[in-house]
Amino acid sequence: MSLIINHLTMPTQPSQSETEIVIDMTTSNVTSHNINTNNIHESSSFMMIAIAKRLLMSLSSILTKLHAGYFRISLSLSGQALLLKTLIGPTHDTNIIRNMLGTLHPTIFLVLWFLSLFTLVLLSILYLLRCIFFFNMVKAEFLHHVGVNYLFAPWISWFLLLQSAPFLAPKTTVYLTLWWVFAIPVVLLDLKIYGQWFTKGKRFLSTVANPTSQLSVIGNLVGAQAAAHMGWKESAVCMFSLGMVHYLVLFVTLYQRLSGGKGLPVMLRPVFFLFFAAPSVASLAWASIVGVFDIASKMLFFLSLFLFMSLICRPALFKRSMRRFNVAWWAYSFPVTVLAMASTHYAQEVKGTISHFLMLLLLILSFLVSFILMVFTLLNSKMLLPDNDPIVN
Repeated sequence: MSLIINHLTMPTQPSQSETEIVIDMTTSNVTSHNINTNNIHESSSFMMIAIAKRLLMSLSSILTKLHAGYFRISLSLSGQALLLKTLIGPTHDTNIIRNMLGTLHPTIFLVLWFLSLFTLVLLSILYLLRCIFFFNMVKAEFLHHVGVNYLFAPWISWFLLLQSAPFLAPKTTVYLTLWWVFAIPVVLLDLKIYGQWFTKGKRFLSTVANPTSQLSVIGNLVGAQAAAHMGWKESAVCMFSLGMVHYLVLFVTLYQRLSGGKGLPVMLRPVFFLFFAAPSVASLAWASIVGVFDIASKMLFFLSLFLFMSLICRPALFKRSMRRFNVAWWAYSFPVTVLAMASTHYAQEVKGTISHFLMLLLLILSFLVSFILMVFTLLNSKMLLPDNDPIVN
């Protein structure tokens, strides 16, 4: 009886082997949990590294193919923004067509202006990274007879955005400072390019001239227009004279076809539209300097109109370049935009039915060209960075 009681009152103690089994099982669970955790961390780290490498490879591929010619896009959008600001701004024109265009909602202009700003900032950042990590390619682009002229394009775009800025008055300190920031690179490029035209044997104008050379002229003229808006007549006349003198020399050289037609790849033939872009911008710049669209401005506008008609009457010239989408197509937009802008000033000065009808036709053409190019760019985004770009290669 006592044995039974003692057995019932005695506490049950686990055996040593049972304790060891429990400890071993707990240790095994902890170890497997740590291993699984480490595997998860290692796999996530590996995935992050792989994603980072892929992003770097994609960025590197973009930077190697991107060149200053892509600023054609920002150039066109900035020109459209300035054109819209011109249309919605106050005017003394009483023509019904002009008044109807003046009723456009300012929101359209603001959306386009910020789109232009975003595009230009993005392209500027990418090109700055190209300058840092692929300086040899930028140097080769600088030595290219076509690529070097597109180095003016970002500064022209910034000048256009500065003039069309919805929140910045022309005579403010910020406007003045930004004008100097954009004007200094243009003048430095002038010293380099214009200087080598008559000092370097291999860089004579007759050997390197092509339609894109007119971008250097446009850079000076747009800078003169922005200076005139600030009231800086002397600076405006200085830049205007630099641009126009070299434009006359360049125009005669290209007219004689000493090199421009032979040295330009077929893919880049849309840049022939720059022939009428330069006199269009010149008419606007001179009107800004003297304060009225006078006889000189009208002469330049008629010249640009004649060159425009001469080019559109020869569609075979652009047939081969239109077979496949290329960023060079954006070269069509900016010249048509500045021609339409000049037509608005001409119509406002003349106040005739024919002038306003001409203005309406050019405005519709300008908007259509820009819209179609945006649609084609979105639909062919994979073709924006081709491997056979003549400027890169």
